[in-house]
Amino acid sequence: MSEREERFPRTLWIRLIIYIAVGHVLAAFIWLLFEVGAGQ
Repeated sequence: MSEREERFPRTLWIRLIIYIAVGHVLAAFIWLLFEVGAGQ
């Protein structure tokens, strides 16, 4: 466990989670725009 934690610092994990979360929010927003556009 200690070797893996040294290789990947906590800040890197936090940044990675934030990037993934933001990416999913943007993807959901774009998908929502397409769904609304297709519904009209």
